[in-house]
Amino acid sequence: MIYNGFIQRKGGTDINRIAIITGGTSGIGLATANRLRQAGCTVYEFSRRASDAPGHVCVDVTDEAAVRKQVDAIAVKEGRIDLLINNAGFGISGAMEFTDSADSHRLMEVNLFGMDNMIRAVLPHMRGAGSGRIVCISSVAAVFPIPFQAWYSVSKSAVRSMTAALHNEVAPYGIDVCDVMPGDIKTGFTAARRKSAAGNSEYGGRISRSVARMEKDETNGMAPEAAAEAIVRVALKKGRVKPHYTIGFSYGILVLLDRLLSSAAVRKLLYMLYAR
Repeated sequence: MIYNGFIQRKGGTDINRIAIITGGTSGIGLATANRLRQAGCTVYEFSRRASDAPGHVCVDVTDEAAVRKQVDAIAVKEGRIDLLINNAGFGISGAMEFTDSADSHRLMEVNLFGMDNMIRAVLPHMRGAGSGRIVCISSVAAVFPIPFQAWYSVSKSAVRSMTAALHNEVAPYGIDVCDVMPGDIKTGFTAARRKSAAGNSEYGGRISRSVARMEKDETNGMAPEAAAEAIVRVALKKGRVKPHYTIGFSYGILVLLDRLLSSAAVRKLLYMLYAR
């Protein structure tokens, strides 16, 4: 049984939960890592950035061999890995037609295949223990593909599909898998987005208008600490988890609307919001 960062083993002994989170040096990842520590977890944070935070491991999630080496080292040191939160990722914006293929490939390498590297590294340890939980950070953009941020939406939709499939693959081994979909969050992610206005004149200025609207929404979005609270609540939830979670009541309603409205109606809504 899992409660407040601890696993209750047979005989009633509580053992500190061992957690790995990627992209934990800023934004949602940093807030989530801090919240996990407050809950009593031992936290290892994987990031390419240098950091003096406790448990920081300097590793690029796209480097499969380096990821596996570090995960195996933690498993040897701690005796197990109980929780993985896959959070590392970045965004790009611009028209698909004018997006450099190197940029779109790099985004998929980090946002999707970086998560895959982490998952494949922790699964042998979790399967051997007969328990574990993997939480992947997706986005409401997985359900509502955003014009002029198509590749980000593609990557998060792929994460959503990956976790749904993996949920069923590993359930017999006592391993839970789910994704969590934040909406607009006020973090450094906005400033870090790789923006390209190439083709803006051909598209009648719609690229710059769309990105400006999205960034305005983000800067007025939820605090990362609030998002972290929701993520940790899922990560440390007692019992089995659902395949998908949405952060925030309003975004939950939006996801519900996607099920109720026709695809044509959803496309029109997104056009009015972000493509005019």
